[in-house]
Amino acid sequence: MLPAVPRSKPEKFDAGFYRRFYLDPKTRVVTRAEMGRRADLIAAFVRHGEFPVKRILDVGCGLGLMRGALLEHFPKASYTGLEVSEYLCRTYGWVQGSAATFTSPQPFDLVVCYDVLQYLTAREAGAALRNLATLCAGVLHFGVLTTEDWELYCDRTNTDRNVHIRPGNWYRRRLAPAFINAGSGMFVRRDAPIHLWELDQVEVLRSRRAG
Repeated sequence: MLPAVPRSKPEKFDAGFYRRFYLDPKTRVVTRAEMGRRADLIAAFVRHGEFPVKRILDVGCGLGLMRGALLEHFPKASYTGLEVSEYLCRTYGWVQGSAATFTSPQPFDLVVCYDVLQYLTAREAGAALRNLATLCAGVLHFGVLTTEDWELYCDRTNTDRNVHIRPGNWYRRRLAPAFINAGSGMFVRRDAPIHLWELDQVEVLRSRRAG
């Protein structure tokens, strides 16, 4: 298990960070094509639920690798990219703010928060999860590096180690009050007008460890 690290500061996410983890073919952890496929998955899920999307919030949007694909699927929707990185906000024009404290006068129909909360302390991550429940009126796509991912699945050579790692159940328990887990990182707001059949809802049978 990775040790907890000091709070990640906005200046950590500078040009060098994104060059290493997103642009250099030898060290990047994701490609534009992969993120495009993820956007396709999100859009297919939302369309299947016949849920209209007029407002999209991409929390920790990074280089905006999903922006184009999401707007292609939802051409009439507005897109808000939220980033703590001063470099990214200056370069791409994103809104600067934290997942834990960002507010909006209106909720968003679709919220994406992918590979973000591992950079927050437990207190900040808990606040961010509560805030996501406030910001999201419909569908949340959520992903984060967990203890299980680190131990079983991820490429440790290229994965950023300067993170706070927690078990998957730590996140599931905190998402459950506001969201129904529909699998593949898709979570539906409990009061959203989206019907999920019984077997569309995920019941986690294995309990590896308590978080």
